[in-house]
Amino acid sequence: MREWQSLAHVKWECKYHVVIVPKYRKKVLYGRLRGEVGKIIRQLCRQKEVELIEGHAMPDHIHLVLSIPPKYSVSMVIGYLKGKSAIHIHRKAEGVKKGFIGRHFWSRGYCASTIGLDEEMIRAYVRDQEHLDKQEELDFTQNP
Repeated sequence: MREWQSLAHVKWECKYHVVIVPKYRKKVLYGRLRGEVGKIIRQLCRQKEVELIEGHAMPDHIHLVLSIPPKYSVSMVIGYLKGKSAIHIHRKAEGVKKGFIGRHFWSRGYCASTIGLDEEMIRAYVRDQEHLDKQEELDFTQNP
């Protein structure tokens, strides 16, 4: 069943599947940094009253399923998450600074798509992304 949220004069359900990528699609999201980025994203979402429904980090990108209140635009929330997390990452992770210019960590763009009736399917995709990628790697090495 769908769960509607409410603000002063509005009932809403605004859910998005978002993918963000490190600059140059560098494979840096692993080990301690992977956990740190997850912690930062959760904290930043709470600060903006954004519900992080699902999230998964791959070495070169992050999938997020977010419920964003209508008082915020998607671009404002993603800009906030990317900007603040980049600052935090550069403060905490010494090894990451190499290969990045300034305090940039994320690529300029992002991918966002609305979620409707297919929410469970998208959440399962985000959860199982790493497993699916490993299967594809195995399939690639097999003869047709």
